[in-house]
Amino acid sequence: MVRRRELLKTALSLAACRAPAAGGLSALLASATAAPGAAATPAAPPAGSPATDSPAAAASPTAAPAPAASQAASGTGPAKAFDYAWLKGQARYLANNPFQPSKETLPPAMAALGYDQYQSLRFKTDHSLWQDSGLEFRLAFFHVGRSFAQPVHLYEVVDGQAREILYDPAMFEFEKSGIDPNLMRDHAGFAGFRVQFVTDWRADVAAFLGAAYFRAVGGDTRQYGLSARAIAVDTAFPRPEEFPRFTSFWFERPAKGAGSVQIYALMDSPSIAGALHFQIAPGGTTIMDVDSALYPRKPIERLGIAPLTSMFYYGENDRRAVNDWRPEIHDSDGLSMWNGSGEWIWRPLTNPATLRFNSYLDDNPRGFGLLQRDRNWDHYQDDGVYYDRRPSLWIEPKPGPKGGWGKGAVQLVEIPTVDETFDNIVAFWNPAEKVLAGAELLYAYRMYWGTHMPFSSALAQVIATRTGIGGTVGQKRQYYSWHFAVDFAGGELGALAKDANVEAVITASHGTTEHVTAHYVAEFQGYRALFDVRPADDNVDPIDLRLFLRIDGKPLTETWIYQWTPPSIKDRRAAIA
Repeated sequence: MVRRRELLKTALSLAACRAPAAGGLSALLASATAAPGAAATPAAPPAGSPATDSPAAAASPTAAPAPAASQAASGTGPAKAFDYAWLKGQARYLANNPFQPSKETLPPAMAALGYDQYQSLRFKTDHSLWQDSGLEFRLAFFHVGRSFAQPVHLYEVVDGQAREILYDPAMFEFEKSGIDPNLMRDHAGFAGFRVQFVTDWRADVAAFLGAAYFRAVGGDTRQYGLSARAIAVDTAFPRPEEFPRFTSFWFERPAKGAGSVQIYALMDSPSIAGALHFQIAPGGTTIMDVDSALYPRKPIERLGIAPLTSMFYYGENDRRAVNDWRPEIHDSDGLSMWNGSGEWIWRPLTNPATLRFNSYLDDNPRGFGLLQRDRNWDHYQDDGVYYDRRPSLWIEPKPGPKGGWGKGAVQLVEIPTVDETFDNIVAFWNPAEKVLAGAELLYAYRMYWGTHMPFSSALAQVIATRTGIGGTVGQKRQYYSWHFAVDFAGGELGALAKDANVEAVITASHGTTEHVTAHYVAEFQGYRALFDVRPADDNVDPIDLRLFLRIDGKPLTETWIYQWTPPSIKDRRAAIA
């Protein structure tokens, strides 16, 4: 929990080249100021070498000075043939052999850095990969330190040949860190990297930092928020979760004018190894095409494909933990699912009192994602970290060798959190087929990062969920119940006659529902469904709710689902006293 959010906070802070604003995450702005499309220079010295004048210029005071040598990073190690087939072979080889933990350790001084000291280790933008190549992409690097203890190996791929990008302390600013860079030359390295695009060299498109985490932004807000991972292993068990990590990355030099960049990654952990291929295309909605080849070393009880990680502290539907002046605090407000049968489902997120795990069975899902639907700044009142601008992330499965993703479940994990600095939401696809050692698992999918998702139901969508004490206002409550107000808009709702016979169809796993109504609300040109849930007098088990609107037997809306846990008998009595 703490670790996940720390990774995001550090990536944001380093990208912004300043510490996060108090009470939240800093806005995504990098310090790079170099102009795009700088002219290519003649053969450059190794990355990080100081610029020198030519001998002729040094000998004659009247000679014109030579252009400064490039400082841009490049692959300078020995050339080795590279392609994705080779990388998959490497991952398979790793999985067929015992796991070997990394023996690379941080120098003591680097491990002991304070937060502000580590933030001061800023990458020098003139050392960016492809800085002077006239390309549409550049890559900047993160330094190892603090919790980022294990370096990753980085390679540039040109014409099928890979050369390692060698670490040089001259790539980073050490002045404020209290570290002597000369002592780091053979003892430190890169922790990760960030991707930048020609439309704005000062802002990131994506960042890969820590374990197998990565994140991206849409061009409409350029705001970081939720994260993704390459894989999840045994999440939400009463034992420590395993976190595979990226060990190496390969960056394929794009052609001039290319609108996407190709990145390859090797991943390893005690239970599984893998090879991944990312194609990243920036835009108003940033698109990532991901191919993953996974090779388990041993059986895995719960494998998570395309895992998403986010934060939900509180919102209009769940105010259990409210202790802040802001009305809502969350990176995402719901899980959206488009299942194999074509049904659209919306599940509002919660911050439960105890860990909550839900599994939504499906066969060949069409997509799922963690979304931030509420884009109204007034609902957050946050002028520092702007939760209204946080990106949504949608996963679109691609057919594999056997067709779709087959049987399995979209699984949602909600973990109690005490503030907004903890990532407490995880969602992923869990295949039904058992994961056994020696298998090859191939999954491909497309990720959409931004405020506008490519797919949505033609039916009306949920735009708000609110809850509170049930009963009739002004009358003494004879028993405990909990009230729900669910707002739907879009689809055909705005075109219906105001007296149309719209019916709220609701089911509950146990307990009873009462006072069920649905009526038109002109202010948002949609319908509001109202109902109370009365739990059994002695039952505190979670109640699963399901709701949609229909007219003459025809569905008008997507399906709203929710899980509500009744309070204790003591708390119920106190609420109605």
